[in-house]
Amino acid sequence: MAERIRVKVRKKKNKKRKLIKRFFVLMLLALLAVGGVGIYKIYNTISAADGTYDQLERGEKSKLRDEVVDIKKKPFSILFMGVEDYSTKGEKGRTDSLIVVTLDPKQKTMKMLSIPRDTRVQLAGDTTGAKTKINAAYSKGGKEETIETVEDFLGIPIDYYATVDFDGFKDVIDEIGGIDVDVPFDFNEKSDVSKTKRIYFKKGNMHLNGEEALAYARMRKQDKRGDFGRNDRQKQILKAALDQISKPQNLAKIDTIAQKASKNIQTNFRITQALALQQIYNGFKGNDIETLSITGKDLNLAGVYYFEPDEQNLTNVQNELNHHLYPNATADSSGTSTESPASTVDGTESSTDTSASSY
Repeated sequence: MAERIRVKVRKKKNKKRKLIKRFFVLMLLALLAVGGVGIYKIYNTISAADGTYDQLERGEKSKLRDEVVDIKKKPFSILFMGVEDYSTKGEKGRTDSLIVVTLDPKQKTMKMLSIPRDTRVQLAGDTTGAKTKINAAYSKGGKEETIETVEDFLGIPIDYYATVDFDGFKDVIDEIGGIDVDVPFDFNEKSDVSKTKRIYFKKGNMHLNGEEALAYARMRKQDKRGDFGRNDRQKQILKAALDQISKPQNLAKIDTIAQKASKNIQTNFRITQALALQQIYNGFKGNDIETLSITGKDLNLAGVYYFEPDEQNLTNVQNELNHHLYPNATADSSGTSTESPASTVDGTESSTDTSASSY
């Protein structure tokens, strides 16, 4: 009799478990039906982003870092490289633009620095002591050589990078519906599509498509400020693109934008990191970015133009970037900045990074 009772109780439990399972299955099917488009977009975005991922030979950590930086907890840096390879058919091109961005996830701050492409430096892989233009680093050793040269020049670790060629730049600008810029003065610039075509810009607010935005970013000969004016326009474009991408209509087609970008962009930024960064900087606008500049003088050596940075200004820029990346740093007796140990939840001290000394 007792045995039969145990059997009946077990059957009731099994029946209850089946009902619970069916309920969760129905709930899951309902979620999939309602959110199917969203899931499809997320899948496509991740797939496209995976296509852009390209790890550096050095691994995940800069030589100036003790450990891989956690972008959700500590400040980090990104180097954007605009690669000019149309004239070399994709082989050994030069960087037409170099932009360093430092970000602090806790304070939600961002600094941006454009490095003039003719800046006279010693390349990281050159042991002769000779100096040349910084944009030659890419033609010598690609992104690896460029990253190391920028690290030596600025005295900061470059944690992440992104390279984009001209086609990728134009495709993304077109896909997000163009950008709005404030043109500083009237000028014209030839199009990269046709040697005979010129694009005209009028002082004031203008809406630019991809082809126009590229011409706007590249012009420097008609700018009295030369590379400085050019760098400001490039930073203006990045800010405008940031504002445009954050609009609801573009967030709704983020998968398409990612597909466009994946064809012409390489980066060591993972999709999971990008999603985390999007949450941290939700609502962040282009005007929230603080811009820095390198000043100096024109230099002509053997008929070749160079930009020679002012030593004091360069030191100030290095210090400001270091302070942004290492907000808790203190100077030791040798003048090298070191970050104070950060306390963990249980009160113990964790390992910390050490910033590089100035170049």
